[in-house]
Amino acid sequence: MIRRPAALLTGLVLLAGCSSGTSTSDADAAATQAPADAPALDVEVVLDGLDHPWDVAQAPDGTLLLDQRGGGFTAVLPDGTAQEVTADLDDLWAEGETGLMGLVLDPGFAEDRRFYTCMGVADAGADGGPGIEVTAWTVDEDWTSATRVADPLVGGIPVNADSGRHGGCRLRFDGDGQLLVGTGDNAVGTNPQDLSTLAGKLLRVDPVTGQPSADNPFLELTDPTSHAVVGYGHRNVQGIAVQPGTGAVYTAEQGSQVDDEVNLATDGGNYGWDPVGEGEYDESVPMTDPEIPGAIEAVWSSGDPTIAVSGITFLDGEQWGAYDGLLLLGVQKDTGVLALRLADDGSLVEQFRIPELEGTYGRVRSPQLGGDGALYLTTDNGDGTDQLLRVTPAS
Repeated sequence: MIRRPAALLTGLVLLAGCSSGTSTSDADAAATQAPADAPALDVEVVLDGLDHPWDVAQAPDGTLLLDQRGGGFTAVLPDGTAQEVTADLDDLWAEGETGLMGLVLDPGFAEDRRFYTCMGVADAGADGGPGIEVTAWTVDEDWTSATRVADPLVGGIPVNADSGRHGGCRLRFDGDGQLLVGTGDNAVGTNPQDLSTLAGKLLRVDPVTGQPSADNPFLELTDPTSHAVVGYGHRNVQGIAVQPGTGAVYTAEQGSQVDDEVNLATDGGNYGWDPVGEGEYDESVPMTDPEIPGAIEAVWSSGDPTIAVSGITFLDGEQWGAYDGLLLLGVQKDTGVLALRLADDGSLVEQFRIPELEGTYGRVRSPQLGGDGALYLTTDNGDGTDQLLRVTPAS
């Protein structure tokens, strides 16, 4: 679950009082080599010939469902057969960083066959132009076709119509069965600190109705747009993961000139991104502006240079040995996967790159732990060269 402060201030701008962890950059704790007792890993190519696959999820029957930013769903069946899942994507708006993005299965998928996507939509903007929407789908039992059943489930998420920059958009479920949505700031300086827009935010909604969750922190504000917001002051939330055992929600976002961040989500928290320059989007300001009272420091920061983190997931299970409990981050400016060991309070214990994934597969968009205990990775190199990888401890 998302950690909640004991009390929240009321008003148009609502600030969290303090951080739940201690920010640590690479200057404070330089990345180390993997621990001496780390398990050797096997890496298998499940599927290749992909173009910017964005997210992947594993169904209870073992089938893998993945999407690609430019459009299209693919299912990899338990016997290894890959097949297209047909779907109506005629209104998809794919420009720059935006397109068909976050994907997650409903916790009750075995019964309802329901899944969710976050994507650019050609006519979803307030002015009739493009916007971003969360859509609910169902897929048939043979994994051949998907049908929209809530279109949109969540609307009103703006996009940068000129470039598609900073469109987010990750989807994950919290421990209470509520749908979390990470959004980007559209590269508009005023958006992150403005509770009247859904850009640059972490949202929490009921997955059945799309309405704000009943315990969201801003329900008393008069502007209904703010009711879905859990946290604000974000630049481009592309990673969400729930920590096994604690239920704590972590988010990851790419930095500007310095400081990619991992944050521990707190209801009502302001994470300090405020790039309002002199009439322009000022990317020289800190990711967490120390001048903002109560701004919550990141539990991990990259320092300079940034590595452009993306999706995140926790490893969980005895089969991972010394890797059990690690938070894994996809790396896009460099290559591979960064591992963080976090304490229960979010403080950093250690960090290192996963050796078998370093310098071999290129940019990684999304690491995701499957229901079978294996780690699945989507690469993000483009031009039809991308892959879906399966990573397991060597037997």
